[in-house]
Amino acid sequence: MEMRTLGGTGMQVSPFCLGTMMLGNIGNPDHDDCVRIIDRAIDAGINFIDTADGYSRGESEEIVGKAIKGKRDNLVVATKFFAGMGDDPNMRGGSRRWIVRAVEDSLRRLGTDYIDLYQYHRFDDTVELEEVLFTLTELVRQGKIRQFGCSSLPADRIVESHWISEKMGFGRFRCDQSHYSIFNRHIERFVLPACKRYGMGAITFSPLDGGYLSGRYRKPEDLEGENRMAFFGRITGKAFDPHTDAIRNKLRIVGELSDLAEENGITLAQMAVAFVIQHPAVTAAILGPRKMDHLESLLPALDVKLSDETLDRIDELMPPGSSLNVINDGPSGTTKAALRRG
Repeated sequence: MEMRTLGGTGMQVSPFCLGTMMLGNIGNPDHDDCVRIIDRAIDAGINFIDTADGYSRGESEEIVGKAIKGKRDNLVVATKFFAGMGDDPNMRGGSRRWIVRAVEDSLRRLGTDYIDLYQYHRFDDTVELEEVLFTLTELVRQGKIRQFGCSSLPADRIVESHWISEKMGFGRFRCDQSHYSIFNRHIERFVLPACKRYGMGAITFSPLDGGYLSGRYRKPEDLEGENRMAFFGRITGKAFDPHTDAIRNKLRIVGELSDLAEENGITLAQMAVAFVIQHPAVTAAILGPRKMDHLESLLPALDVKLSDETLDRIDELMPPGSSLNVINDGPSGTTKAALRRG
């Protein structure tokens, strides 16, 4: 598998990154099956694995730790901090107090003495960004992490972080991890240009838009009952009605995209993933399988090269920089009320 350089770090990573959010209680609770999925990804040439302490409250990291035992030196392992890990209000966020504990907990669960990429999962507006960057720089100096990055930061915060790092002599965010798909092209407007400007790698998650672009959901009735889409609608606290005009419009476009994928001799899911990794500013796209067949169905997308004509037709359906989503749009951690009253 052809490798790509992660920003200015010199680290070589595969264009597919194995995301492990769905490995554990939140998705697949069978640890042995999860390890087999990770093993298959590694056998396919994927050397980049992404997890987070908040995924099933550390269970995902534990599964990754089991899977990478004996293979650690040949892998680039990334994890994140921010999510609440207990009832104590100080067991979360971006404070120095929490980061220095969170990294030790992640190291223990992963069964390793260093983390290749440690990521600030969401922006914490109660903590000075200077404090976060100073703490992460210290962790690099201590050898506990090799590089650090951010996730879902708006472009202005990314720019601010580099200004602080230059002024204070701190290490810099070396990459950003953001939501990017055919249905959510918001980061094309400012985030990807900022990453390019500052030599940052871009790791993108949810190329299937949480499942809409999997090809599984074609009509409102497909979204009802017990499925991944309804599940995420519940856990995010968002109103989720598959019969709204917005959802019906999304499903209509799914139908047109499916026809386009069929014309290209590939599945909709493969076209969606190929679209993401073909963007020149994207380093790697995260695949987040829950089952082995989910992973197997996406691996062929690595060899898909979308023509200019196909990309133009996608642009006609979903213009560059546009988005059909509410979740993950706008400054992370900022509510609409805060925007009105700020």
